[in-house]
Amino acid sequence: MKKTLLFISIALSTASVFAETLKVEMIDLGSGEKAGEVVIASSEYGTVFTPILQGLPTGVHGFHLHANGSCDAIEKNGKTVLGGAAGGHYDPKQTGKHGHPWSDDNHLGDLPALYVEENGTANQPVLAPRVKLSDVKGRALMVHAGGDNHSDHPAKLGGGGARIVCGVIK
Repeated sequence: MKKTLLFISIALSTASVFAETLKVEMIDLGSGEKAGEVVIASSEYGTVFTPILQGLPTGVHGFHLHANGSCDAIEKNGKTVLGGAAGGHYDPKQTGKHGHPWSDDNHLGDLPALYVEENGTANQPVLAPRVKLSDVKGRALMVHAGGDNHSDHPAKLGGGGARIVCGVIK
């Protein structure tokens, strides 16, 4: 009886962990090929984004939640913007400001920067302390070409650059 109760207890706690985990397939916007996935899970400290990505340029990259659940390209000023249908960074309070993941006066979609190893893989988890799983569903998760200084100066949106990898969070 005790073993049965222990098994049921473990099964229920494991199920609740899995119920609070999302997997997002990430696509290279240039090639259309799969770039891996990001596992999103809640924790008592915020939401953890664990990348399992490959084929990315080495270095630090901007990593953000975008407002719309689409990775489609759009035309803007006569130019194609890969991932443009994702819209801007998720900003439910309409702050209009880019900033740190832990500050309250900026986009909620501002995540910690993503680090890509020399072999093109990214697997270091990042923690977004203000984000909840309910915030991410129906949004796009985006990796930008360049780094992110978590400011609008000297370049807007942290200077992250073009959108290179995207996934829709379902």
